[in-house]
Amino acid sequence: MYDLLVIGGLGVDVRVRVPALPLPAADSLTVDPVELRIGNTGAGVALAAHALGLRVAVVDVVGADPAGDVVRAALARTAVHAVLADAPAGTRRSVNLVDPAGRRMSLYDPRPWRGPAPFTAAALAALVRDAAHVHVSIMDWTLALLPTLRAGLAGGAGLSTDLHDWDGDNPYHRPFAEVADLVFVSGVRLGDRAGAVAAGLAPRTVVVTRGGDGADLHPGGGEPVRIPASTPPAPVVDTNGAGDAFVAGLVAARSRGAALPDAATHAARVAAAACAHDGMEYPPGLLPPP
Repeated sequence: MYDLLVIGGLGVDVRVRVPALPLPAADSLTVDPVELRIGNTGAGVALAAHALGLRVAVVDVVGADPAGDVVRAALARTAVHAVLADAPAGTRRSVNLVDPAGRRMSLYDPRPWRGPAPFTAAALAALVRDAAHVHVSIMDWTLALLPTLRAGLAGGAGLSTDLHDWDGDNPYHRPFAEVADLVFVSGVRLGDRAGAVAAGLAPRTVVVTRGGDGADLHPGGGEPVRIPASTPPAPVVDTNGAGDAFVAGLVAARSRGAALPDAATHAARVAAAACAHDGMEYPPGLLPPP
């Protein structure tokens, strides 16, 4: 039995430290060493949850390429159980530009999936049935299998998704929201519509994350609860993965019986701690346990 099954969202991040965002106009800039490491949203959730002591499994597609080797090697350094299928188009990747304050701009190459789903409904249902909580990333190959995920949940198990910078209108994201019990979404593009969008997703619980401004918890269409941001335990070096660490922190706290507001407060502490570390392979003791 796994505490958390993460579906989709593995890839690599090419981290480039830049002098400022937006970049100054120049033919070239000399930068610190450019790092290639495991990244993307599914990896962020899985590795943060593992660092918090959860039993974690992840299922996704990864290319037979050097980027895929980076992903496989990083997962092999953990106790995360990986179920991987081949991605003919190659491994997803992002170029993350990070300024001196740790702010990030990500250039995402999704390597779109073509053809039949990489996992049968029966195989995916068996994995889901063995998990206390399932978190599904908004990957293209998972769309047709969303009903299978919902139907395969064990009694009492929950299902979450992260819509990232959804604008509240793009129809691609809605099936993921509608299959979930718990929806995370960035407030960046929602603006003052965030409350109305969250209410439109009731009875689901919606968490609108706002980076350094904390988060708003909308419990099943009820009155929102303000979750303040937490102070990082050390200087911020990289905000990439903070949102994924927030997801992992909330799921971990809920798995230990915490009420939603308390779990979200703990998640803010986890996200802040993640910002003090460069990359998603967190050292023992960095992320505060629930």
